[in-house]
Amino acid sequence: MTDRSSVVSGRYGRHMRPATTTALAAALGVAVVAARIGARRRAGFVRDSVASRNGRLAAIGIRTGTRQAVHSVRRATASPERRTELDAAHQIRTAADVAGALGELKGALMKLGQMASYLDDGLSQPVRDALAALQQDAPPMAPELTAQIVREQLGGAPERVFAQWDPAPIAAASIGQVHRAVTRSGLHVAVKVQYPGIDEAIRSDLVNTDVLFRALGLLFPGFERGPLVEELRARLVEELDYRIEADNQRLFADWYAEHPFIHVPNVIEELSTGRVLTTELATGSRFAEVEAWAQDERDAAAEAIFRFVFRSIYRLHAFNGDPHPGNYLFRPGGRVTFLDFGLVKRFTPDEVNLFQSLISAFAIDRDVPHFRRVLEANDVLKPSDISDDDVREYFGHFYEFVLDDREVAFTPEYASETVRRMFDVSSPYAHVAKLSNVPPAFVVTQRINLGLHALLGRLRARRNWRRIAFELWPFVEGEPSTPMGEAEAAWLDSHFH
Repeated sequence: MTDRSSVVSGRYGRHMRPATTTALAAALGVAVVAARIGARRRAGFVRDSVASRNGRLAAIGIRTGTRQAVHSVRRATASPERRTELDAAHQIRTAADVAGALGELKGALMKLGQMASYLDDGLSQPVRDALAALQQDAPPMAPELTAQIVREQLGGAPERVFAQWDPAPIAAASIGQVHRAVTRSGLHVAVKVQYPGIDEAIRSDLVNTDVLFRALGLLFPGFERGPLVEELRARLVEELDYRIEADNQRLFADWYAEHPFIHVPNVIEELSTGRVLTTELATGSRFAEVEAWAQDERDAAAEAIFRFVFRSIYRLHAFNGDPHPGNYLFRPGGRVTFLDFGLVKRFTPDEVNLFQSLISAFAIDRDVPHFRRVLEANDVLKPSDISDDDVREYFGHFYEFVLDDREVAFTPEYASETVRRMFDVSSPYAHVAKLSNVPPAFVVTQRINLGLHALLGRLRARRNWRRIAFELWPFVEGEPSTPMGEAEAAWLDSHFH
């Protein structure tokens, strides 16, 4: 690349990968391998008791120990070539079991699997590939159960409420599954139907999530898990009420109405309740398809996602906290439809001002001592005798792509390092991570960082992100720097002035 461009790839590479997996991978491994124990196909019906789900998790020692012991014995007497074959078969079988079990269990554990599938390079590739299916597909519930929920919520069988109803879901995810339908007025819609018993399953999963965060607290002594767990619990419980999701989606759909490349489907009020959400049907290519598109198309898609993230945070003061690849539909020219607004964080003015203060100090003023004081004053970094250089090296990663006025290409390695800096005790920056904390205001923003870096890394997206960020930061309000920026500026003028 020229001197006006660079690759954001991370400061310590795969040759320094620790012998153990990251904390996220380890936590996921415990959860999902345990989850597959005794997993049985129940056609998506998740009305397990808390004791039942916990019992399935508690069986980890028996099943995992037995399988690993058998594998170890076979491996010990095998030739080097045969060992490679045995390892591969073991990984593939484990991957299939993990993904299948999470799809069966649904709820928060399935969300953890979705997140790990695109975030954590501590998982083997077969496991990552298998978990990727959870981004948009999982075992669906039986048609009669879907019809039962629709009758209870909308007052009639799907075939009577809608002019057309497809009993086969087009997506089945962690909280509910989505069906195509046509309303009596002829509108093509997507109907999300919540799984029976998912509320109880979520409560069970949140208990187990608390256990995982206690383990994380042991790795990072400065980590205050209480506020973090409560924030996650509040957001996940909100997802169970589709009326809240409908309010969230209306907020984004109204604000982005007639936007040139960002699209949020409208909610169909009369066909939505607490457990059924009906929206306009959106079409487009899935993320996996976009990864094979030409680089200029991938760059445009990435720019649209980047603009949506930061425009929403700084102008709308809200953002969807579930940025995984299954929540996007793509069309050429950078046009992106954003789906699933169940987990939305609405930021207070003080929280947004805090984000702006940190950006100004680090990325604009380059004033690390002031940046550090802001972190310490807001319980993001505990006071200590570490140097300002340590602070710069650790936190600089999160701002690296907007530090200089040049084109920067995201890479998967950069995204992986984002995860490692937060969770990996073998990282060169672990001594700073142990002093870091995640107060409630940063819970969703950190997940946004993880998700955004992962998506842009997979797209290998190239842009002058600093100039685009200047357009989006309200304390800068820079001039449009790309054709998409010019189109958005014209929309802003017509929409808000």
